[in-house]
Amino acid sequence: MAAAGAGGGGEGKKRGASRSWILFDAAGEERVLDADKYAIMHRVDINARDLRILDPLLSYPSTILGRERAIVLNLEHIKAIITSEEVLLRDPSDENVIPVVEELRRRLAPSSATQHDGKENLSGQHDAEGAEEDESPFEFRALEVTLEAICSFLDARTTELETDAYPALDELTSMISSRNLDRVRKLKSGMTRLTARVQKVRDELEQLLDDDDDMADLYLSRKLAGASSPVSGSGGPNWFPASPTIGSKISRASRASAPTIHGNENDVEELEMLLEAYFMQIDGTLNKLTTLREYIDDTEDYINIQLDNHRNQLIQLELFLSSGTVCLSLYSLVAGVFGMNIPYTWNEDHGYVFKWVVLVSGLFCAFMFVSIVAYARHKGLVGS
Repeated sequence: MAAAGAGGGGEGKKRGASRSWILFDAAGEERVLDADKYAIMHRVDINARDLRILDPLLSYPSTILGRERAIVLNLEHIKAIITSEEVLLRDPSDENVIPVVEELRRRLAPSSATQHDGKENLSGQHDAEGAEEDESPFEFRALEVTLEAICSFLDARTTELETDAYPALDELTSMISSRNLDRVRKLKSGMTRLTARVQKVRDELEQLLDDDDDMADLYLSRKLAGASSPVSGSGGPNWFPASPTIGSKISRASRASAPTIHGNENDVEELEMLLEAYFMQIDGTLNKLTTLREYIDDTEDYINIQLDNHRNQLIQLELFLSSGTVCLSLYSLVAGVFGMNIPYTWNEDHGYVFKWVVLVSGLFCAFMFVSIVAYARHKGLVGS
């Protein structure tokens, strides 16, 4: 068996490329791991198809999976595996992941040094606060950090898009040009992609909230305690304080349900409130994008109305020019008739008739042009 395991490990190193991970454990320690997928699978006890979701070379939607001993989390650039005692975060050197690493380092750091540094006069108060905050299991505090990070990241991208989009749209309404149209086109494409990303995260949180069994699968500490010593309540890990963010405040507000949580495996109230808070936050981000899309649609409608108005003005101009051309063609017809080189007797000694022919023909053509324009305005074909 050992030989087979060693052979399998060697084969895994050949077939699976080594990836950089950073590990945070419940004791506050952290270290960087350069492990292939087989080592990670063996460490957290998950399947290859679950680990495949975290492959950055493959395009998978945002996913939060609860397994027997781990939570597999793929939220945009945040790809992590959370257990009841440690967090493995992939590609910690990525510029978008560095803030998550710093937040995990701050939030999961041990606080024993601050609680037991000789301040005996405040020890009772600190112990009471620590007891309240320690209610949140390690996996929930790590999950809270990742959810807060992805919601803040998407909200920041939305704010940046709004900052660029609204002035560009206002400029486009004031002056329609190829430059402004191209700028708005790029912003609309970016908004469409960002909306799809936010929608995927929202759908995943909504799917979790709609299924109590999926939320119960995320209670890793409760499953571990139930498998090892179901009666022992003090033998669980000593959770460290979480920061006073949305999730931690909600979890502290739900202390009254703590006995029920430990007694009933189907009680998911604490996790439901945590997910609900971030669902509302990501839903607010989606509403911002929806409002921006409506503003873009309204701007497009306004521009189309302007273009239609210009098109109608061109049609009116074409009508006037066509009417004038018809009238001039009749005038040219009269000139052509009298200009034909055909001998006839009544043309002799009648030179005074020329000015009357010119005058009558011009007045007739002008009257005809005015009649056409008046008829067009009467029928509403042109503006008044």
